[in-house]
Amino acid sequence: MFSADFLSILLGSLVVSVLHALIPNHWLPVLAIGRKENWSMAQTTSVTFIAGLSHALSTSLIGITIGLLGVQLAKNINGFTHVIAPVVLISLGIFYIYQHYRHKHFHLHGEIKPVPKNKIIISLAIAMFFSPCLEIEAYFLMAGAHGWYQVVLLAMLYTFVTVAGMVLWVRTAYRGIVKMNWHSLEHSAGIITGVTLVATGIVSYFIH
Repeated sequence: MFSADFLSILLGSLVVSVLHALIPNHWLPVLAIGRKENWSMAQTTSVTFIAGLSHALSTSLIGITIGLLGVQLAKNINGFTHVIAPVVLISLGIFYIYQHYRHKHFHLHGEIKPVPKNKIIISLAIAMFFSPCLEIEAYFLMAGAHGWYQVVLLAMLYTFVTVAGMVLWVRTAYRGIVKMNWHSLEHSAGIITGVTLVATGIVSYFIH
């Protein structure tokens, strides 16, 4: 049903989406505020879902726009699918590998003052909406070379994995089931993303 090239794009975007959902600065603020405000697990989960959906929505909107551009480029520029799009992925991957040492980490400082829950939800949703995942956008451009249906499929996959991942990790951390070095994970996210982008670009070039 799908070409090997598109399947490699789906696999790469899945890796980035899963990693994206694990990054602490996407869900740890919600958990920290929930703890401070004495929210139940259900309340914390619902706020995480709203924040995650807002984040995924803005990312997908940008991605679909870029993907539709990819559709047009594939129609009008010879070699876009085979050469240009993979080069974009590889270049972006190299950029993330280069930048990962300058990655800014999430930290909580001082006390969180009590704020009405509705204001917290609105603030988190707005903040997440205006901080889209730029790493995934190159995959939308690649998907666009295969058609608009693949762009929509990628948007659905990204949204589901990101929101489900954020909710899962908040619920898991809320229970204190796992103890992980979140600082190390966040620091490694950039280089893992970069390597994934480069690998997908190389595979897409040779599997055409």
